[in-house]
Amino acid sequence: MRDKIVLIDGHSILNRAFYGVPDLTNSEGLHTNAVYGFLNIMFKILDEEKPEYLTVTFDVHAPTFRHEMFADYKGTRKPMAEELRQQVPVIKDVLRAMHIEVIEKAGLEADDLLGTLSHRCEEKGMDVSIISGDRDTLQLATEHIKIRIPKTKQGKTEVEDYYAADVQERYGVTPKEFIDVKALMGDTADNIPGVPGVGEKTATKIIQQYQTIENAYEHVDELKPPRASKNLKEFWEQAQLSKTLATIKLDADITFELENARHENPYTKEAHELFQRLEFKNLLGRFDVEASVNDVEKYFREVTGKEEIEKVFKEAEKAETVGVAFSKDAGNVLPLFAHASGYGRVSLCYEAEKIVTIPCDMDADFEYLTGKLSHLAKGVKRFSMCGLKEYLEWLPELTSENGFDAIVAAYLLNPLKNDYNAEDVAREHLNLLIDEKLDEGTKSCYEAYTAYACVPVLEKKLEENGMFRLFNEIEMPLVFTLYDMEQAGVKVEGEELKRYGEELGARIVELEKEIYEMAGEEFNINSPKQLGVILFEKLEMPHAKKTKTGYSTAADVLDKLAPEYPIVAKILEYRQLAKLKSTYADGLANYIGMDGRIHSKFNQTITATGRISSTEPNLQNIPVRMELGRLIRKVFVPKEGCVFVDADYSQIELRILAHCSGDEQLIQAYREARDIHRMTASQVFHVPFDEVTDLQRRNAKAVNFGIVYGISSFGLSQDLSISRKEAAQYIEHYFESYPGIKTFLDKCVSDAKEKGYAETLYGRRRPMPELKSSNFMQRSFGERVAMNAPIQGTAADIIKIAMIHVNEELKKRNLKSRMILQVHDELLIEADETELEEVQQILQDKMEHAAELLVPLSVDMHTGKNWYEAK
Repeated sequence: MRDKIVLIDGHSILNRAFYGVPDLTNSEGLHTNAVYGFLNIMFKILDEEKPEYLTVTFDVHAPTFRHEMFADYKGTRKPMAEELRQQVPVIKDVLRAMHIEVIEKAGLEADDLLGTLSHRCEEKGMDVSIISGDRDTLQLATEHIKIRIPKTKQGKTEVEDYYAADVQERYGVTPKEFIDVKALMGDTADNIPGVPGVGEKTATKIIQQYQTIENAYEHVDELKPPRASKNLKEFWEQAQLSKTLATIKLDADITFELENARHENPYTKEAHELFQRLEFKNLLGRFDVEASVNDVEKYFREVTGKEEIEKVFKEAEKAETVGVAFSKDAGNVLPLFAHASGYGRVSLCYEAEKIVTIPCDMDADFEYLTGKLSHLAKGVKRFSMCGLKEYLEWLPELTSENGFDAIVAAYLLNPLKNDYNAEDVAREHLNLLIDEKLDEGTKSCYEAYTAYACVPVLEKKLEENGMFRLFNEIEMPLVFTLYDMEQAGVKVEGEELKRYGEELGARIVELEKEIYEMAGEEFNINSPKQLGVILFEKLEMPHAKKTKTGYSTAADVLDKLAPEYPIVAKILEYRQLAKLKSTYADGLANYIGMDGRIHSKFNQTITATGRISSTEPNLQNIPVRMELGRLIRKVFVPKEGCVFVDADYSQIELRILAHCSGDEQLIQAYREARDIHRMTASQVFHVPFDEVTDLQRRNAKAVNFGIVYGISSFGLSQDLSISRKEAAQYIEHYFESYPGIKTFLDKCVSDAKEKGYAETLYGRRRPMPELKSSNFMQRSFGERVAMNAPIQGTAADIIKIAMIHVNEELKKRNLKSRMILQVHDELLIEADETELEEVQQILQDKMEHAAELLVPLSVDMHTGKNWYEAK
């Protein structure tokens, strides 16, 4: 039986993976999509081939023989994208960690290495599989050398296989003749010039008849078509150069010890650590290695028995910092003594060598353990957990002064990552790798240790990054504020919600009938393919955009058609109502609890700008643009004896822009409480303030708010349905009117490029890797974010400060009223009717004085018997 070797064209497969896999970055900001895609292709091949030997070849970034000799051709290759270039050394590190032979040599291209190695191995009586995305390698195919070309289709990797016979069947020429075909037809991807006017079909016919370009040249006057004959005469030297460029060397001067390429178990401890660092979590299952060996685990111990448990807590009370973890350990815990949620174990770390886990049992049930923890929380300087808010229900004595959430701290240091867990914190900040396959008790100990050990590390990093006060004075108190809001929830009238859904359903049925009548037939309105055929083929509407799957029926396409085609307007209405019904009328009903209230989750570690988000369900996305959408707010009601108070910051981002830019015109306008949009219209359109039309004011409003988001002339032209030239003039006049704003926005971009991050007034940082992208669209996006992040992030910080102060004041005065919702710049209070005036005064005071800016913060406030009335 013949031994087998797999040879992989490193750069070719890495390049294919880079363009085939969506962009991925790990928490260090390193691009990883090419490495991830490469590994998936390699594992697929190895699983299929099961070779005895494996080698990966790479180009060296130095001029090769062929580069130097034919610099006009190969030398003009497009430079490698920066995001791909940085992944080349990473894949080499990964391969070496997996004990996979890597071969590269200056002056030789990867395909020359493949040609030479495959030739040598075949001569030794081996079977060879070459893995490459470059069809040049087809010339290497023989009876024992198989060329395998991976292709990505719909996210899945498929592989085309070619022996010599397959090449002949597919291309009509032998592998050796394939070189001559390429010499004639050229290859723009490889900058092989070929012979002008000779395409693949003509080249193939010529070589099928004459076998080589030299033989074809001897019969050049007989070649057909005449153009091929004429051009081969004229460009014969170029054809010869092209053949040399296309020919892969079989005798390159390289040293290769076959035994070094022996393929054994690649799933080493070193590779496991690299995969964890790169955050390839779904590839870790391939490893059958023990958890990373470290000195921590030897200190883990399980404690049972009341006497031992009391001793542990007495020792912990003396510590400055305690790390705590809860875990769901149903397999080892008597359900009777665990919490209904499934939590049946707590773990503590109060010294580097004191890490204990305590399961719930007859001696210590869940209530007993959480009681001890809550008492412990009063005395220690730092009570640290990963994801503290989730556990505050059982820690009533913990405060924001000594509570420490490691996830929130880690998020502040890298807000581009939004799914932190204890393993991530351990890896990134303690250089500690935790195997995800550990038992619950061991994992719980690791989490407690991580929560303990990361406190000084994260505090130091926050201090170094200027975010220590932000963490202590805003983010940690906010954890407790959000917990209070989640516990309170908001009351929903279930029957009203049901009726609302029925009304929507009836209107949707009406619209269906009307659309079918106008179309002249029934079809699936929700099918873009069927809808496209109706609109652009049957009804012959303009603005058709053909895609691979049919005509585009995206909102931007339909919006252009709606004014002239009533059926399109009805389709848009149908879509909006269907979304309202499924997401809100039907969807919200699933979240109403036994108390008749929805308890949404408020997240502070999701958005890169620092904004709070809402999930399960998302109550920040309740529609506001359509009247029918706004009506859903009527189902949100205060409990009996209460009224809603809704307080909304007025133009907070524009006010922050005025403060940050120091623009005198804008500052003065806000101080005089002038109509900002009317004033902007007056400046931009050069008309007296009192003569500004409603349309001009609306357009100026779009410019005002668009500027905050770094809007382009194209974006503004789309928003206002004007030409790009007009939009550019609006923006130009705007900056002439407010020169301070232009200076400020330009500085935001230049600072972000220099520092690598944008920053709010409160020191919150938003890393800006997009500004270094080789992709123009990505860089442009980065520049817009660099302009907007300081403004939007500062607004987020201010609303957080207001929330904290309002919540604290309500509790301090022992009021029954509660803050129940936050929607970006808006706070909703369920106010007891007897406390209404006091609540309004608190809201006004705390929101308007949350920050001291060069312009006043203004709050619009309304009351009502439901959220619709209050808004």
